This record gives sequence, structure tokens and C-alpha cells, in this order.
Amino acid sequence: MKTTLTEENYLKALFHVVDHEGKVTINELSKFLNVKMPSVNNMMKKFADKNWVIYETYKPLRVTEKGRREAALVVRKHRLTEMFLVKKMNFGWENVHEIAEQLEHVHSQVFFDKMDEILDYPKFDPHGEPIPDKDGNIIAQDLQQLSNCKIGETVVFTSVTLSDDAFLNYLTERKLLLNTKIKIIKIEDFDKSITIEILGKTEVLSKKATEKILVKH
Repeated sequence: MKTTLTEENYLKALFHVVDHEGKVTINELSKFLNVKMPSVNNMMKKFADKNWVIYETYKPLRVTEKGRREAALVVRKHRLTEMFLVKKMNFGWENVHEIAEQLEHVHSQVFFDKMDEILDYPKFDPHGEPIPDKDGNIIAQDLQQLSNCKIGETVVFTSVTLSDDAFLNYLTERKLLLNTKIKIIKIEDFDKSITIEILGKTEVLSKKATEKILVKH
């Protein structure tokens, strides 16, 4: 049986909020989705019937391997669509999220496999997030927040944790694009804003922004 749009939105939420042990609380899901807890509770009971989660009263949910794969496949559709819109249709990386939100609910596996082939099987989406393969496997990455870097370090801007249009426009205006090198020049004691050097010029980024920028050495 095909998953419904609502089920896919819940699956995607599970993908984003589970901890490293595959656990999440009803309350965490409720806040992430902005849905009332009784509704989340009812949906998770249905997920338990499908063997996507292990549901026990008063305990965190545990996502099963089957549930993890189902969630990853929804994310795959979303990230492949974003990549297609950027690479083949010349959309800016700040303009693709909402469109992908709609197209990710297309159920044709062949459609997305063809998209993958046309793109030459990309490993990452336009925001640097790994694209799960058609079996739901995903590349592990060793990244850290820019906010955790130290003065003098040079790192590579690898991905973002927020695909919000306003945030991506903020980065684009500052020429902060993926795979560019960033050198940490100064960290303000007062508000933890960071002065960086990028492409030969300096920029000051707020703590709120640096927490959403992921980098690697």
C-alpha cells in the first residue's frame, strides 16, 4: 500500500529528529511538526502497526530499520528533486525547497531513478546534504558547526542545517557558497559572532548563522 502525504511528512520528520540511537519522543516530533501531541501519538501507533517504529507507552519511540529506510526514501525524493531543479532547471539553491516539498510525494520510483540517472547519481543535494541511495543508505559525514571552530582554523563550507529561503539568501549575498574555504579571523566574546575570511575578503557572521553552517577540515 502506498504511503499517504501525511505519513511521508511524519517519516521525513523522524529522519530529521531521531538521535544517534534511532530514538525520539512524541513531544519532540510534535514540536518539529507543529502538530498536537494526541495526533502524533495516533500516527505513531499506526507506524508501529507497519513496523516502522517500536511504540511503548511513556518511553521514547524507536525507529526500526524498516522505518529508517522508508524515511530515507522520502528524503531521497526531496533531495534529488532539489538537485534536479538547481542543476537542470537553473533554480537558485534558495528557491528549491518549497517545490521539492510538493514533488517529493510523487510515488513513481522510476521517475526518481531516472532523475538520479540524468544527474549522474549525485551524492549530495544543493545544500550539501547527502542523498540516500535507492536502498535508503546514506553517506556518513564528519562535520561540525562553524560556531565550534577556533580562531586561525581554515575549514571548508560543506552543508547547511537549514534550507530556509531567507537564510540561503543571506549566505548567497555574502558569496558563502558550498565548498569554499573559510578562515576564522576573530570570535567576539560578547555575542560569539565570527569574523571570517572568504575569497579574499572578510565577513561578520552572527552566532545564529554559524550554528547552521556545517564545515569540515
